[in-house]
Amino acid sequence: MSDAPSDEGFAYWSLPVEELLRRVGGQGGAAGLGAPEAAARLARDGPNAVHVQRQATLAQLALRQLSSPLVLILVAGALISLFVQDWWDAVAILVIVAGSAALGFAQEVRATAAMARLRERLALTARVRRGGRVLAVPASTLVRGDIVELAAGNLVPADGVLLEARDFLVVEASLTGESLPVEKRAGSVRADAPLRERLNCAFLGTSVRSGTASFLVVRTGGRTALGDVASRLAQPAAEGDFGRGVRRFGEMLVRVMLGVVVAVLVVNQWLGRPLIDSLLFAMALAVGLSPELLPAIVSVSLAGGARRLAAGGVLVRRLEAIEDLGGMDVLCTDKTGTLTVGVMALERAIDAAGADAPEVLHTAFLNAAFETGIDNPIDTALVAAGERAGLATTGWRKVDEIPYDFVRKRLTIVVEAAAAVDDDACGAAAAQGEPGAAPVPQAPGAPGPTRRMIVKGATAQVLAICSHVAEGGGAAAAPLSAGRREALAAIVRAHGERGVRVLAVAVREVQAQPHYALADEAGLTLAGFLLFADPPKPEAAATLAQLAARGVRVKILSGDNRHVAAHVGAALGLDPERLLTGETIAGLRDEALWHLAETTDLFVELEPAHKERIVRALQRRGHAVGFLGDGINDAPALHAADVGISVDQAVDVAREAADLVLLAPDLARLLAGIEEGRRTFANTMKYIAITTSANFGNMVSMALAAPLLPFLPLTATQILLNNLLSDLPSMALAGDDVDAAELERAQRWNVAEVRRFMVAFGLTSTLFDLAAFVLLLRVFDAQAPLFHSAWFVLSLLTELAVVLVLRTRLPAWRSRPGALLLVATGAMALAALALPYLEPLAGWLGFVPLPGFLLAAMLALTLAYALATEGVKRALRPAAVRDSR
Repeated sequence: MSDAPSDEGFAYWSLPVEELLRRVGGQGGAAGLGAPEAAARLARDGPNAVHVQRQATLAQLALRQLSSPLVLILVAGALISLFVQDWWDAVAILVIVAGSAALGFAQEVRATAAMARLRERLALTARVRRGGRVLAVPASTLVRGDIVELAAGNLVPADGVLLEARDFLVVEASLTGESLPVEKRAGSVRADAPLRERLNCAFLGTSVRSGTASFLVVRTGGRTALGDVASRLAQPAAEGDFGRGVRRFGEMLVRVMLGVVVAVLVVNQWLGRPLIDSLLFAMALAVGLSPELLPAIVSVSLAGGARRLAAGGVLVRRLEAIEDLGGMDVLCTDKTGTLTVGVMALERAIDAAGADAPEVLHTAFLNAAFETGIDNPIDTALVAAGERAGLATTGWRKVDEIPYDFVRKRLTIVVEAAAAVDDDACGAAAAQGEPGAAPVPQAPGAPGPTRRMIVKGATAQVLAICSHVAEGGGAAAAPLSAGRREALAAIVRAHGERGVRVLAVAVREVQAQPHYALADEAGLTLAGFLLFADPPKPEAAATLAQLAARGVRVKILSGDNRHVAAHVGAALGLDPERLLTGETIAGLRDEALWHLAETTDLFVELEPAHKERIVRALQRRGHAVGFLGDGINDAPALHAADVGISVDQAVDVAREAADLVLLAPDLARLLAGIEEGRRTFANTMKYIAITTSANFGNMVSMALAAPLLPFLPLTATQILLNNLLSDLPSMALAGDDVDAAELERAQRWNVAEVRRFMVAFGLTSTLFDLAAFVLLLRVFDAQAPLFHSAWFVLSLLTELAVVLVLRTRLPAWRSRPGALLLVATGAMALAALALPYLEPLAGWLGFVPLPGFLLAAMLALTLAYALATEGVKRALRPAAVRDSR
C-alpha cells in the first residue's frame, strides 16, 4: 500500500503529474485508490471537512439541559438551601430541576436524531475513481490520492491538481475575491506561484462554471486553502431573524428578572423577613417569569416541523429556515420544471423558411450528443429525438468544445468526419433522404473537407455571430441582411407567443487547429431553428392561486425569451404586461428597480447578476423573499434571499447554497412547506406568549402580595413546582392544531407584540389573583398552609385555562385544540386539584386539604378568569373575532 507523506511545505502544484501520482496516489495509479487503501487513509487523516459537524453525545445533550442560566439560578438556590440545612427545599428544587431537564433531554434526543438523518440525506457527494470504477461517495470521505471527476455545477470537494481538463472554468471568488471564472488546465506552475496563479489546481469551496476535468486530491479538510483561511478567520454563523427574535426576547426577560430580584429582596429585608427565604423567593420569582422550556419547545417545534416537511418532500438544511419560510411573502422562481412540466420535447426542427428540416435535426443532434458540460433537458430531448429518427454519432469525432455559459447563451462543438466515413457515400445517402447522413449547410467559399463548427443556443445570441443563412432546397447560403434578420425575428416571435421555446442552430467549416476559442465563433451560417414544447403544469395555475390566497406573490425570473415567458405567465394568471427584460434592468438604477420590482410579475432574458439584484430590490421594499433555483447561475440569488430553495436534482453549488431542498420541483410541495413553516412558528409563539403572560401575572401578584402578607404567598419550592406543572401541557403546543387564519398570512417575530401580550394578559391575571388574596384573607381567614394550598390550585388552574383560551385568535369554543394538548391540560388540572389531598406528598410540599366551599370558590374564580381573558383577547384582537363570525 502506498502511504503518502505529509505535504506540509510541499509545493505540489509545481511537480509533474507523474511524480505527483507517485508521491500522493495509491497503488492503482490513474485508476484510483482501492477501497481498503482509501479506508486506511480516511482513518489516518480524518474526514474531509473544514468544520467537522459531530452529533452531540447523550452526555452533551444532558449537560446542555443544565447549562441554561435559568437552571443555574435554580441550582444556586438549592445550594443555598443546603448551606442553611434546609434539606427538604434543596431536595425539592433539585427534583424539579431534574424533571425539567429530563423532559428537555428526551425531546432533544429525538430532535437530534431526526436532524442527523436529514443531514445524512443531504450530504454532498463526489464522483471518484475507486479501483478502476467511478463511484459516487460522500465528499466527507475523500482522501489524499483520490481522483475525482468534475463537471459544470459541481463544488470542488478538496484541493488538488488537474490531471485532465477540457474547457474547465472555475469560480474562485470564495478564495481570491475574483468574480469572473478562471480557466484551468493540466500542467505545472512555478513553486512560488501565489494561489490565484495556480492555474493547474482546483480548490475546496470553489465551483465549476463549465467544462469537465479529473483531478488528484492532495489536501483535504482543514489542510486545504479554505480550511487555513477558516481556521484564522473563524466566525460564528450569521444570526437569522428567528434567532435574533429569541435573543431580543431573552434580553427583555433578563431586564425584568433583575428588577424583580432586587425589588423583592429590598422590600422583604425592609419588612424584616429572613434573608435566605427572601433570596430564595426572589430568585424563584425571577425564574418563574421565564419560559424555561423554551429551548426544548423551539427544538421540538423546529425538528418536528423538519420531520413533517421531509415526509412531504421538503428537506431542511437550516432549521431556522422553517420560520423564514412561514414569513415569506414573495417567491421568485424560474418557470422550467416548477411552473412547467419540465420535460422538454422537441416539437420540430425547421429551416429558416419554416419548413421541416432533417438536416437541422442531424446537426443539432451532433452538438447535443457530444456536449460534455452542463446536463440539461434540452440536450436530453435532442438526443432522444435524434435516436428516434435513427441518428447516431457513428462516423463523427469530436475535436473541441466551447462550453455553454450564461452570458453567451450558446454551446459550440467542433467535429470532423471519422477516417472511415466516405463523404461521397454520405452525400448519396443524403440525396436518397436517409436520416443521419444529410449534409450540413456550409458558408459560401468554405474550403474543402475540414472541421465543422456547430453552434446551438438562444436565437439572439446565435444570430449575432451569423453572417449567412442557409436556403432550403440545397440552394447556396445567402447573406444575412437586415431585412432577413427581421423576418427571422418574426418567426421566433410567432412561435414564442404560442409558448414554444426556439433555439437557433448555426454552422461553419473551420481549419484544423489545436484549440478553438470564442473569437472563432464568427461568420457562421444559420442552419435553422429547433422548436421545444414545455407546457405549464395542469395544476400550476391553481397552486399559484393558493399561494396568493396565503399572501405569497409569485414572480417568474427567467433567462428565457420574453414571448415564451409572457405566454406561460398569462396561462398561469400572471400579468404579461408587467414584464421587465434583462436589458432594461441593466440600465436601471437601484432606486428605480426597488419600485418596479414590486409591480412586475415577469423578469425575462436575465443574466445571473440580475436575479440577485431583483431579490435585494424586493427585500429593500420590506418583503421576505424566497428564491427557488437549481442552476449554477442561481447561487448568488439563493444566498441573498431570506430563504433559499433548491431541488434535489440541482447542481451542487445551488443545492449547497439553499436552506431548503425540494425532492421534486413542485410548487405544491412548497405550498405545504409554507403552511408547515407557519404552523411551526405559530405554535412556538403560542408557548412564548402564553407562558410569559401567565408567569408575568403570577410574578406581579406575588411581588405585590409579599410586603402585604405576614407570610410569603408561596414557598420557593411551590413556585417552581407550579411552573413545572404548568409547562408540561405547553410541550404539547409544539404539535397543536393551528387555525386556518394563521396559515393565510406571513408571520414574523414581533417582540413588541409579545411584550404587549405579556403585560395585558399578565395584569388581567394579577387582578384575579389580588381578588383571590382578599377572598382568602377576609372571607376564609386562611393562614399560611391553607393560603399556599388554595392559591397554588388557583394559580395552576388559571395558567392551564389560559392555554386553552390564548392558543387561538378565535373564540376558544370555536377552535378545537390538539388531542395531546387537551389530554395534558386535563391531566395537570386533575393533578392540581388532587395535590393538597395526597398524603404524605402534600405534607412534604406544605399543602393542606381545601374545604369544599373554598375549592368551589377557586373553581368559580378560574371560570371567571377564563371568561375575562376571552374578553380582553377580543378587545386586543377585534379583527380575528370579526373574521370568525
